[in-house]
Amino acid sequence: MLNILTIDIEDYFQVHALSNVIKYEEWDKFECRVERNTDRILEILNSARCPYRLKQQRSTSAHEHFEHRSTAALNNSPFIPTNSEFKTHNSPKGTFFVLGWIAERYPELIRRVQKEGHEIACHGYGHKLLYCQSKEDFRNDIRRAKAILEDITGIEIIGYRAPSYSITNKSQWALEILAEEGFQYDSSIFPIRHDFYGMPNAPRFPFLISLNGNQNVEFSVLNYELEDSKPITQNSKLNINNSITHSRINSNSLIEFPISTVRILGQNFPIGGGGYFRLFPYSLIKKGLRSINKKESKPFIFYVHPWEFDPDQPRINNLPFKSRFRHYVNLTKTEEKFKKLIEDFQFSTIRQILIQNSQFKTRTS
Repeated sequence: MLNILTIDIEDYFQVHALSNVIKYEEWDKFECRVERNTDRILEILNSARCPYRLKQQRSTSAHEHFEHRSTAALNNSPFIPTNSEFKTHNSPKGTFFVLGWIAERYPELIRRVQKEGHEIACHGYGHKLLYCQSKEDFRNDIRRAKAILEDITGIEIIGYRAPSYSITNKSQWALEILAEEGFQYDSSIFPIRHDFYGMPNAPRFPFLISLNGNQNVEFSVLNYELEDSKPITQNSKLNINNSITHSRINSNSLIEFPISTVRILGQNFPIGGGGYFRLFPYSLIKKGLRSINKKESKPFIFYVHPWEFDPDQPRINNLPFKSRFRHYVNLTKTEEKFKKLIEDFQFSTIRQILIQNSQFKTRTS
């Protein structure tokens, strides 16, 4: 089964856990390490083995290869490359939610990510929690970041993730603004209880958000299954709950891709990346993710940050214990665990999932 890999492109001094001691106005004083750390993630992804696609490549005739590649070029979809191209084009792909502040300073990094076949999406500009912003400030923040990313990539940016998953019950108003600003999907809702984010009553799997104009939203579960025996194609179908089968993705709706959780004793527990990935043993993480794929027949959505691959990053003094623990726990183990993850599971981008199911193409003006 295809799962979704996401990477939040921000630097170590920009995370919310350090915001009590590092202010936005001070960011330029710190050494930026995001470029080297993101390049390391790209190297790891490019070196990963993809057993299914390797088998497919070996069994594809020259004629089939040429035909498949030509069709892929027309449809902007993945293709099975020659031996010299295999490493880059058959490596796992991910959606990179990029902070506008980073993109503005490192446009070539964003172009490298895009060139490798990954999706570029928006993480806002200044990494400020949504419920600490006014509606006008939020609109200006995402509009600025979206414009920067579109100028760099030359394509429409359709996806958004809020800093620190800060779309909560008190910031649902942001969803309507996202739709108005041209975003077609969001990945900001974390269906857990947490001290500064979370919407525990939200669905655990991708769902359609219908906006009714009064800052309330309606959730409709979106069920889709992608068999691991099939490559990404334009013909894969999306199975949607009957209540929204004929819904269109328009200015009054968004598709939400929530971060994955496991359900234990009636409660949602985080399993989809970040500090939880660093804290828990990989065997436990793998078991939880496998249960989502096998027992629930659903894909999972996973996330990491470049700074989590950097155990030598500068240590920030005077942090509260909770913030220090959250940020620094097991940084030395991230890379090893991540390599296992991308060997054990198949990944795609959110944009590719939508393309192959023709979802965002139906948006009306």
